[in-house]
Amino acid sequence: MRWFAALGGAGFLRPAPGTWGSLAALPLAYGVHLVGGFWLLLALTLVAFALGWWAVDRLTAQGHGEDPSWVVIDELVGQWIAIFPVSYGAMLMSVELWRLWPGWLAGFLLFRLFDIWKPWLVGRADRMGTPLGVMLDDVVAGVFAAVVSILLAGLSHGVLM
Repeated sequence: MRWFAALGGAGFLRPAPGTWGSLAALPLAYGVHLVGGFWLLLALTLVAFALGWWAVDRLTAQGHGEDPSWVVIDELVGQWIAIFPVSYGAMLMSVELWRLWPGWLAGFLLFRLFDIWKPWLVGRADRMGTPLGVMLDDVVAGVFAAVVSILLAGLSHGVLM
């Protein structure tokens, strides 16, 4: 359970274990997309959320603290959500996933920004102080990153001009 929550050990890397967890999530998302496209990525994100919530609940009950810094399964979930527009767009347009590298970069940077900054609903979820809150703050940060990525893509492609 610790290995899962630490995303195969990425959570034990220093400094900034959350950033390492987010970085580790990217090649995993890429592989999942190659195997089953956006729909598999979506399904596995939901599974990772449920299992992550369970793991955080167990770990906090065992006395590992309210939100141990080495627990980064929540970063995987949030990062994958931030990448949803890239995965969906690649599937929809039948484009090779690597060609959408600006979306990968934007998704990563925006997710890290919102996860660290914790604006509005991200901070509200973080302050819940529960295993669900540990998972939800990254979900909301991922949604914010996905929305901003979509807006940036629209501007970049002239759709929103």
